[in-house]
Amino acid sequence: MPTPATPKVGFVSLGCPKALVDSERILTQLRMEGYEVVPTYQDADVVVVNTCGFIDSAKAESLEVIGEAIAENGKVIVTGCMGVEEGAIRDVHPSVLSVTGPQQYEQVLNAVHEVVPPSTEHNPLIDLVPPQGVKLTPRHYAYLKISEGCNHSCSFCIIPSMRGKLVSRPVGEVLSEAERLVKAGVKELLVISQDTSAYGVDMKYKTDFWNGQPVKTRMTELCQALSSMGVWVRLHYVYPYPHVDELIPLMAAGKILPYLDIPFQHASPKVLKAMKRPAFEDKTLARIKAWREICPELTIRSTFIVGFPGETEEDFQYLLDWLTEAQLDRVGCFQYSPVEGAPANLLDNAVPDEVKQDRWDRFMAHQQAISTARLQLKVGKEMDVLIDEVDDQGAVARCYADAPEIDGSVFIESTAVKPGDKVRVRIVDADEYDLWAELI
Repeated sequence: MPTPATPKVGFVSLGCPKALVDSERILTQLRMEGYEVVPTYQDADVVVVNTCGFIDSAKAESLEVIGEAIAENGKVIVTGCMGVEEGAIRDVHPSVLSVTGPQQYEQVLNAVHEVVPPSTEHNPLIDLVPPQGVKLTPRHYAYLKISEGCNHSCSFCIIPSMRGKLVSRPVGEVLSEAERLVKAGVKELLVISQDTSAYGVDMKYKTDFWNGQPVKTRMTELCQALSSMGVWVRLHYVYPYPHVDELIPLMAAGKILPYLDIPFQHASPKVLKAMKRPAFEDKTLARIKAWREICPELTIRSTFIVGFPGETEEDFQYLLDWLTEAQLDRVGCFQYSPVEGAPANLLDNAVPDEVKQDRWDRFMAHQQAISTARLQLKVGKEMDVLIDEVDDQGAVARCYADAPEIDGSVFIESTAVKPGDKVRVRIVDADEYDLWAELI
């Protein structure tokens, strides 16, 4: 009797790290059910596209990838953030088999089952799958998603309408997942959510249990528990609520990485008010100064938007002056672009495209000078780095100040290391974004 063919699934994951985590969960379950994940459209029995719908250019890319998958394979299932706009997807691609929104894992799996049923030969008790599941990141780092959704109503953003209000994962479940990842070889945990500082607010910081010990579902207690696992812990998408101050001593003591990713978005009080951002700007500079007094090594990365409706030259200059004062280490900048369904679209005084471009150019030049000067301060210092890649030219690594794919790199002229190694180096040179080092 011939052996039944193993069902095969192709997978395309677009968008942010939060979407990447969603993809990993779906892939893990499919592997558990005996599906093989294949890298080409031609080999797949069905293709799943996890879309991004955050801004219009991301939606355009999602529609383009869906079209490519239909042309190359024909059987396409769509999920992810753009999935909340099923009509817009089906208007362009009426042949898609199924459309679901973010976190709708069961519906995606059901859609896959309908097109290509799982193999009856698969035995989940015998067939091996890594205990931590399938990961789309390199083996030595992993994203740890702690919540879904967001309670803010920023005028430029539609995430709450796509992903809903804040829903925190029980802290015991998060810590158990982190423990499995560490046991599987992960050296760095990147904590992510739409609003990491708000973790547990929806559960009134309920006490849960991990390894028999009570732990509050709250950011500080989560970080304290993660710090016991002996790996790098990096925090992303942190709003500077008052309790963030509690984390700085943990960073100063080396328990979690001295790194905060805080999306400030602007500095002008008038623009922040129009953005409906949480009102924290007035004391932020003083808090950054206080944080650095406690933890001088602290790296702060952020993102900003220029050209928001109503932004004047005076507002923009305020932002540049604020950057000079804040001395942020890593900064990204976007030109404002309207997102369908966002309240900011109704605001008056749109900024012309050429003005947006000019301000973006000036912002980047201004911040580049700050970044260059701050990186020069690291020359001559010793630090631990995590090796990401090695080729015949040497190694590409990251230090505590570098998140994967969004920050800089540390280049080492050595092939005597391998990905996932943590090694001690001395910094010998720097430019505006990257460092060069030698092994100690």
